[in-house]
Amino acid sequence: MSTLQKEIITEITPLSDKDCFYFVDRYKEQFTYPIHRHEDYELNFVADAPHASRVVGDSVSEIGSLDLVLVGHGIEHCWEQYKCTSTKIHEITLQFSKNLFGDTFLGKNQMAPIKDMLEKSRHGIAFSQESILKIYHLLDKLTKTPDNFFRMLLLMRILYELATSPDSKILSSSSFAKAPAHTDSRRILKVKEYIDKNYQDDIRLSVLADMVGMTATSFSRFFKLRTGRHVSEYITDVRLGHATRALVDSTNSIAEICYSCGFNNISYFNRIFKKRKDCSPKEFRELYKRNRLLV
Repeated sequence: MSTLQKEIITEITPLSDKDCFYFVDRYKEQFTYPIHRHEDYELNFVADAPHASRVVGDSVSEIGSLDLVLVGHGIEHCWEQYKCTSTKIHEITLQFSKNLFGDTFLGKNQMAPIKDMLEKSRHGIAFSQESILKIYHLLDKLTKTPDNFFRMLLLMRILYELATSPDSKILSSSSFAKAPAHTDSRRILKVKEYIDKNYQDDIRLSVLADMVGMTATSFSRFFKLRTGRHVSEYITDVRLGHATRALVDSTNSIAEICYSCGFNNISYFNRIFKKRKDCSPKEFRELYKRNRLLV
């Protein structure tokens, strides 16, 4: 493990083996907790902190007046002050164990939406303002309900409402989050696994098409239809995910990272990184470094 990676805090959450979940409801003047990770799931609500910055994996976003994010599976995350001038930030943090429900319970048909959402939380999930307004009264009620059993029922309802909301947004890329490829198509899965293993090399469309017994043109259409992205876009996203992970986990120069992740032009790498991440590779690395030094 590199020096940079070691500096990211691995948090031990307050959850005990006998707790279903833990929450804290607080008002504060500023964000001070550095970027960190933990294995437990976390649902974090932030209100009245417009123009603060949210970092989840390789996603960096300026938030509005309301923000709600679910993270899990050890993805790095934090909220930082950035351009926020509010001095009365409302934050509700709800953490629950990755073993709370168990595979048997999550395997039931009625739990399918929640199971799918928890799996996607390895990337971080941001919910729309409409979804936040829909569940805020439940979240507020949970913090004010003294009975732990009824709190648990409220948690289940909150998770289900969020899991069935149609407008959530996946935040961090798969290669940064080290997430396995998932698809209902064996041909697409085969190609994705090949790209994930060979992203450092020159990957030709004709080679991918041959792997699944299709012409290049037919495969290009098929991939776009099944994934919603062009093959070239997917390859670029995989390479960017590995590049952003290297910016966090290593001290290699930006040029070294550029070429080691399959980009053959430093100017193009800087340009596409800026376009996709809204910051340069240098700014991204400095952001992580700054948030590691907050304490």
